[in-house]
Amino acid sequence: MNFLPEKIDSYSHEHTTKESELLYELNRQTHIQIIAPRMLSGHLQGRMLSMFSKMIQPKYILEIGTYTGYSALCMAEGLAEDGKLITIEIDPEIADFANQFFDKSTFKNSIDSRVGDAVQVIETLADHIDLVFIDADKRNYIKYYELVLPKLKSGGYIIVDNVLWSGKVVAPAAKKDKDTKVLQELNDLIHNDTRVENVLLPLRDGLFVVRKK
Repeated sequence: MNFLPEKIDSYSHEHTTKESELLYELNRQTHIQIIAPRMLSGHLQGRMLSMFSKMIQPKYILEIGTYTGYSALCMAEGLAEDGKLITIEIDPEIADFANQFFDKSTFKNSIDSRVGDAVQVIETLADHIDLVFIDADKRNYIKYYELVLPKLKSGGYIIVDNVLWSGKVVAPAAKKDKDTKVLQELNDLIHNDTRVENVLLPLRDGLFVVRKK
């Protein structure tokens, strides 16, 4: 989903630094081999995640929802020396696909790929996280947010993907549409949360950028 006119979207892509050859191939193979390739962060959002990471220079990144590894590789570009990125994926086959590309990258020793239930994994992680990217099952977004916020260091960032949900969040949700309801609740929760400051970017399907005070 993209809210920009097609010509503006294309112009934005054309005037954004190109993705690496590895990311290009990952993008290509995701579209060839994997169901629902639109879940991939892709070129423009990937460069945005890379830019955020390079500005923050995090030592400790947590990603909830690896998918095929594109976003993890983008964020790894900004890791501080000896930094670590932990990425969690519930589907072992998808994780195996991502790991093939992690192993081909210069960040293979910095990326810790874990398979399992994100709630259970998060509870085992150390505190002082610098950057969190949430892009997983929408119904658990509020739970993920509440779990990671106490582990985030002061001045750390959470980026939440898909918060505009194809525009569905601006209208009353259908009774059976639990995903939209959760995203509406999350967006209101974050906006009214005195522990953070926030900006919602209408990039692709919506990125909520949250800074812990």
